[in-house]
Amino acid sequence: GDNGAGKSTLIKVLSGYHLADKGEICFEGKRVNITSSLDARRLGIETVYQEQALAPNMSISRNIFMGREPAKPLGFMDKKSMDRGSMEALESIGLHLRSPDALIATLSGGERQGVAIVRALHFKAKLVILDEPTIALSVKEAQEVLDFIKQLKKEGISVIFITHNLYHVFPSADRFVVLARGEKIADVEKKDTSVDELVELIVKPPSHN
Repeated sequence: GDNGAGKSTLIKVLSGYHLADKGEICFEGKRVNITSSLDARRLGIETVYQEQALAPNMSISRNIFMGREPAKPLGFMDKKSMDRGSMEALESIGLHLRSPDALIATLSGGERQGVAIVRALHFKAKLVILDEPTIALSVKEAQEVLDFIKQLKKEGISVIFITHNLYHVFPSADRFVVLARGEKIADVEKKDTSVDELVELIVKPPSHN
């Protein structure tokens, strides 16, 4: 959908930051109530927002384990375990970085998105929601993010990719939902549509007279 279509509001409802005032949410075939981000996390729903909420002056491993740092028997942070776990998790989505000690500020935009995605996966996510993950990225960086998504699919993790740039997402997606003015105006499988058709729906949504 275009700006103002309701994309951000929808993901905030799914991630527990807004309460739905009507309708219902079904997850894994069951009706669920999501009243907080903790509810969403317990279900396995993780959201990576545009701003990523990464700490630029902290290391990769500290960012991935932030708030969930493993501890040794005496209570000291287990850095070795964090470093090993970080690199294994990054490699699992195809992101090969030199060191877990590298600062977030030194990474490219695509690499930062990869770290943010891995942090979500460490919460045992079943569904990862990506809010405009390729915005302001170069073509190469955007392709890195799309490659991460393909790897998540291979591992059986579902992804909702929020975007208005269909040319980025079309090769990686299986299904498209188009929103306009807060309403769903299309829900189609990739085999039944095209980029041009979807762009037309976004630019000229059907009027409700």
